[in-house]
Amino acid sequence: MEDKELRLKELQMEIGIEMQENIRAFSNLMMMYECAIREVKTKLEVLDAEFSVRYKRNPISSIQSRVKKPVSIYKKLKKYGLEISEENILNGLHDVAGVRVVCPFIDDIYMVAALLAKQDDITVLKVKDYIKNPKENGYRSYHMIVEIPVFFSKGKTPMKVEIQIRTIAMDFWASLEHQLRYKKDIEKVEGHVEISRRLLACAETISDTDRQMQEIKQMIGDFNDLS
Repeated sequence: MEDKELRLKELQMEIGIEMQENIRAFSNLMMMYECAIREVKTKLEVLDAEFSVRYKRNPISSIQSRVKKPVSIYKKLKKYGLEISEENILNGLHDVAGVRVVCPFIDDIYMVAALLAKQDDITVLKVKDYIKNPKENGYRSYHMIVEIPVFFSKGKTPMKVEIQIRTIAMDFWASLEHQLRYKKDIEKVEGHVEISRRLLACAETISDTDRQMQEIKQMIGDFNDLS
């Protein structure tokens, strides 16, 4: 743990040196990503509000967002062999701005994704469907990289945002798995193979529960979300 903390401090020092002259430009860029997130969140909130009034239910349970921390941006640029610059961040990284959308049911995920993709000011650059094709560790979610225009005083700037859409159950598993695997370095824990096996088994159980809840919803037909 001490080595990890020391390396983090070294990274922070390197970042400070390399960014010292460009800190204002970097802060401005982070502001632009925050504004791009607001644009995407507003679109999602509008869709949810419409469904609440028109269909008496909410296809979106929650919306969370984040902009990558400077250390994460720095490490990813270095991984790709890119120098720190506004241009490289804008063009070389697609997940600096992230929005996570949590839905009650599986079909809500695909409906929300389709409605976003239909909007004429959103360009879908890439899609990864980890629901139909889960990761080896059991991770499930629907990922979209989109580009959305944001209007600033100097004009319109296209900004990239990663959108992750998942069910409540998928989000529950992913959040806890992330804490256990990455925050606690379980690969260094004795018995980590068995831990990974059990995490995968939990993912399969949760996925089966999602499917059953979807089937129950379809059996009921139209219904009002009383939450």
